[in-house]
Amino acid sequence: MLAFGLTAGLGSAQPRGEATNGTSLLGTFKLTAGSCTPGGATGSYFRMIYPGGTLAAGKFFSNPDSSCTEKSYSPVSPGSAGGLRTGAYQASPTPAFDSKGDAKVATIIKPAAFAAIDFGLATLPKGPTGVQSAPAPTIIATGSKLSGQVEALWAEWNKLYFNQGSPKPGGSTPGLTQPLSGTYNATTHAFVLTWASAISGGPFNGFTGYWHLAGTFSPR
Repeated sequence: MLAFGLTAGLGSAQPRGEATNGTSLLGTFKLTAGSCTPGGATGSYFRMIYPGGTLAAGKFFSNPDSSCTEKSYSPVSPGSAGGLRTGAYQASPTPAFDSKGDAKVATIIKPAAFAAIDFGLATLPKGPTGVQSAPAPTIIATGSKLSGQVEALWAEWNKLYFNQGSPKPGGSTPGLTQPLSGTYNATTHAFVLTWASAISGGPFNGFTGYWHLAGTFSPR
């Protein structure tokens, strides 16, 4: 990735807590849709860990609406923007939900069914639940490794909002929250991003979301 230098679509801003080396990737991390495998999924998907579980071994929540045989994997598909943008926010519409509680935001991912209700993803400068403000996503490439922050990321489901950022707004890492990390191919622009984010409040209080996004980075 550093072979690019600081070209169009690449900046020098650093995320909270990152060292000052590496290159900020400004653009859209366009997602490859998740697809099921015999034992799980590939591409872009979400899993949720029960309270008391671990990142390595679960116990993982089984989503009855998953298309996969192993229903702890919930594949997601790219939304209208193609994926996650850095250096900018991707807000939810107003109203954010339909009368059933299905999320209407469809820019990062297409709304996906989870326990009979569609969820979506948004990045917001200030969370809807009154938490402190958060910077727009920043992802840094250092060689073939990725790091950064997605503090502003919110999952919207059943007329509720769950911060799924890492770190949390303000920089904390409660519970099983794990930093964003991943890999990047400077030639093909292929990427994989993963992180975990503890859930606070609502029916999934104490659970942890695990995110695996894969695809191709498109510079601005």
